[in-house]
Amino acid sequence: MLDFLKRNKPILFYGISLAFLLFLLKWLELRFIIINHASEVYIGAIAVLFTGLGIWLALKLISPKVETVVVEKPVYLTNRTDFSLNEDELAKIGLSKRELEVLQLMAEGLSNQEIASRLYVSLNTVKTHSSKVLEKLDVKRRTQAIEKAKRLSLIP
Repeated sequence: MLDFLKRNKPILFYGISLAFLLFLLKWLELRFIIINHASEVYIGAIAVLFTGLGIWLALKLISPKVETVVVEKPVYLTNRTDFSLNEDELAKIGLSKRELEVLQLMAEGLSNQEIASRLYVSLNTVKTHSSKVLEKLDVKRRTQAIEKAKRLSLIP
């Protein structure tokens, strides 16, 4: 190793000298650019700062305030063996037997396609029955229809 350093001493000296001079030149060039263009550098720094501030402020203003609302739903503890259909409410609402079947299958959590397969009818027929059930129960969603039907003892 010592022999290598002795043989290549001038090459290593020139290499280190050139690296130092290159570093000095780049440092002077950078210093020259910053001194001559100081106002542009400051303006650029302020622009970056205000851009970051604008993005932060926009994210703060746009992000919605999350408010947790606890809604307690009544739990109907009905046993399937103790269930008795409320014929009066069924007649009052005017649900057909097929609409009642569709409502029961909706309460089991089946999709329209699964209900159609189970009842051996088309998907459009199930959609028609579902819309009629929602209309007759005066609700907008399946979950509301199921809840109301349980409350009225139309389904277990």
